[in-house]
Amino acid sequence: MRLSFKAGCWLCLAVLLSASCAHAPVRQADGNTPTIGGKAALTAVSMIGRPYKYKGNTPAGFDCSGLVQYSYLAAGMEYVPHGTKALLGLTRSIGKDMQTGDLLFFNERGKKYSHVGIYLENGTFVHAPGTGGQVKTESLDDPYWQSSFVESRRFMEPPEVPR
Repeated sequence: MRLSFKAGCWLCLAVLLSASCAHAPVRQADGNTPTIGGKAALTAVSMIGRPYKYKGNTPAGFDCSGLVQYSYLAAGMEYVPHGTKALLGLTRSIGKDMQTGDLLFFNERGKKYSHVGIYLENGTFVHAPGTGGQVKTESLDDPYWQSSFVESRRFMEPPEVPR
């Protein structure tokens, strides 16, 4: 099922902000403090509609890893690199046990680990799709994303700042 852009935005916001969902990982077990991943996901969702910009990592324009970098830095992480290969070095594979804020890696146009998005919930993610596009949400159920999905990964705690 494909949602309109506006409906997808509202759905993502409603899911992320819902505290009644027992499995929603946006909030920690105490129900009060959002996790770093939850904060990053909320930041990324707030960037929906912003333009794609090659090597962009600000609200003026994002590429896929720039959106991840911006969102996690805004959430309070001390160091987040720009680039999918660099993000691989600070994350660990988590299989199918995805939580809000986890990173989803894709192979696009024959290039390994060439695209990254931020997992939201219920099979949806937010990303900066490419030239001419805008930050938006997508479903992992879409055949294109199913065929190019590589793995989900989570930041190791705490990521070390390179010296």
